[in-house]
Amino acid sequence: MSANTSGQPKRTPLAAEHEALGARMVDFAGWWMPVQYRGLKEEHLSCRSGVGLFDVSHMGEFRVRGPKSLETLQWITTNDVSKLAAGEVHYSLFPNADGGIVDDLIVYCVKPGEEYLLCVNAANIDKDFAFVCANNRGADVGNESSDWGQIAVQGPKALELLGRLFPGAQAMKSFTHKSFAFAGGTMIVARTGYTGEDGAEVFVPAALTVNLWRELLTKGKDLGAEPIGLGARDTLRTEMKYSLYGHEIDDTTNPYEAGLGWVVKPQAKDFIGKSKIVAVKDAGLSRKLIGFELSDRGIPRQGYKLLSPSGAEIGVCTSGTMSPVTGASIGIGYVTSEFAADGTEIAVDIRGKAAKAKVRPTPFIKK
Repeated sequence: MSANTSGQPKRTPLAAEHEALGARMVDFAGWWMPVQYRGLKEEHLSCRSGVGLFDVSHMGEFRVRGPKSLETLQWITTNDVSKLAAGEVHYSLFPNADGGIVDDLIVYCVKPGEEYLLCVNAANIDKDFAFVCANNRGADVGNESSDWGQIAVQGPKALELLGRLFPGAQAMKSFTHKSFAFAGGTMIVARTGYTGEDGAEVFVPAALTVNLWRELLTKGKDLGAEPIGLGARDTLRTEMKYSLYGHEIDDTTNPYEAGLGWVVKPQAKDFIGKSKIVAVKDAGLSRKLIGFELSDRGIPRQGYKLLSPSGAEIGVCTSGTMSPVTGASIGIGYVTSEFAADGTEIAVDIRGKAAKAKVRPTPFIKK
């Protein structure tokens, strides 16, 4: 990946490919990224029905090695890394000392107790690496972010396409990873994703990213494979109520409030901020992250106030969109716990107008 010079956004190995395909490009978290190609709705529905290709090369990758690798990861993440066998993957959080979230991440076990790969959010690479180094308990830690490209292959036909390039990938189980030879290099195929669809995320040596991208488009043509921009990536994850750092979670968010208690394992181990994180849960959650659907016109956006039926402020919207699948206006946000039950009537302050909405079960679409 090219260095960030003269204040210009960094370019992934695929930046020129996106430009050649006519993508509308934007500066996203300091990266020059495609926001859409032929249209957000069309790309969204294409991923839900066929196969979508996402450039996620801007994400960060850290390697954690050595006899102290497990001890370090147990201390700096909330999930129980000791449960991971070779080739297994889990979702986790970096907690801070105040009981908030430094970032969310994926942990890939290469060799139990000896080697792990971490994937972190693009906007947080420098912050996260500083956090890992500051709290390291003797592991050999390296930032490999510039060494890797990454392509997410998502959709109901994704595994069929992956099997054409990586024989055996179709048989992989969710939340596992495996290495495959391709174009003279070694790829890491991980059965993970951020869309709610089947598929995988492929870590590819930076110099081979274009080769893989073009091969996926070519081999997947009959499956409807097409590139998908950041716009549809966001609407896809919103339909699933997946948290995005800087929206649903940040340095002040308690994991239990965000509905992420399933990746917090206080009974299994000690970790940074454990007592403060657990204390919030034990005291009874004052707010909860919910999904809601509008019955009035309008689209909820991050920062819009959420109101009780009487007009009292009860929370805030963290993400919102018009669902391309259902056609409904949907949102995610925090409300005081008394308004968090499914079916509860609330309202959204949209430019001074209280638009009626209702808390509803999530994800917003059936998978």
